[in-house]
Amino acid sequence: MDKKKALKIVEKDGRELEKLPTHFKKDRKIVLEAVKSKSKGYGYGLPLKYADKSFRKDREIVLAAVKRYGSALQYADKIFRKDREVVLTAVKNWGYALEYVHKSFKKDREIVLTAIKSKSKILKYGDCIKYADESLKKDRKMVLAAVKSNGYALEYVDEIFRKDREVLLKTAESQSYALRFADKSFLKDKKFMLEAVKLCGGGGALEHAVNSLKKDKEIVLAAVKKRGYALEYAHKSFRKNKQIVIEAVKEEGHALQYADKSFRKDRNIVLLAIKQDGSAIRYADKSFKKDKKFVLKALKSPFPHPRFTLQFIDHSLKDDPDILSIVNKK
Repeated sequence: MDKKKALKIVEKDGRELEKLPTHFKKDRKIVLEAVKSKSKGYGYGLPLKYADKSFRKDREIVLAAVKRYGSALQYADKIFRKDREVVLTAVKNWGYALEYVHKSFKKDREIVLTAIKSKSKILKYGDCIKYADESLKKDRKMVLAAVKSNGYALEYVDEIFRKDREVLLKTAESQSYALRFADKSFLKDKKFMLEAVKLCGGGGALEHAVNSLKKDKEIVLAAVKKRGYALEYAHKSFRKNKQIVIEAVKEEGHALQYADKSFRKDRNIVLLAIKQDGSAIRYADKSFKKDKKFVLKALKSPFPHPRFTLQFIDHSLKDDPDILSIVNKK
């Protein structure tokens, strides 16, 4: 293999550096291309790990590596854990890189706040506050920023904030399941819980409410309107409540799985469920899975792809020309 071919390999996927001959791992140009690689797979900074150890002290390469993947900081020479530019670059795109910075930076408000506010396409790293200095875990502004980013940050901050109403509402808004760390007094406070379940990510807050509030229709109704899956955590009596079930399946078709079995035979309710998610037909009564008109409606639902829904219909319809036409069309 020549250098030109090796370069093409690492340009496509920097992780492939691991499989290349040793002399290529010592080639600066190849290593630099590897750490800058924009492969689809998440690299976790591995190209720097696979490169010759001498490059862990090369500032240009380290900076390029952490710019692509903040996690590469863990493989860099320890001297860079004290390098402000390198550290800021790393935590900006991967908040958890805060774990690897020098302890002096774990007290640095700018660096910690940058880490807290970092995010990827699907993740937010507010809970990286667990790596911050204890003094910042007691800082209210820092804590608010952390739970606003990721509610699970509540687990790692000073316990005083488990009784802070504003902090808890921000927690519920970003990640309601993190309310498990809230002081129990709030979990039995109707006014607080009613507000919490109405927030953006708050439907799941019902899981942590005391049992008496899981029997409260006003709270349960508000919860399922925000997140249909909240029906799972409501008192069992609500699984037979038509109003509650309708609101739940309208928001999330798969909430049908938590409804009383009698509703799986209710045409109107099942229609509402498959309108939101065609694959919710999996929880419907068998009669609907054999009903061609009904199945066609499920397959025409905007979500998910009909090929996924197809697996849940009766075998007698899977080869039907009209059904296959929809499946193959999308």
